[in-house]
Amino acid sequence: MKKLVILSVLSLFFFTSCVTRVVTTTPATKIVAVKYAPKHHRVVYVKGNKYYYWNGKYHRRTHRGYVVVKI
Repeated sequence: MKKLVILSVLSLFFFTSCVTRVVTTTPATKIVAVKYAPKHHRVVYVKGNKYYYWNGKYHRRTHRGYVVVKI
């Protein structure tokens, strides 16, 4: 009986975990890519990186087109 109690106590320590699972959800953001920059755009360099500026927003060129970025 004593062995059974010791075995059950030890099994509680070895087969249980202190790790908890945390699930985070990221807000769904819709990214819109513009294929071509308008003629009135400006090329701006910020800290050595090239950005395109029009309509009061900065854009970055990607393989899909131009996407809005925050600087």
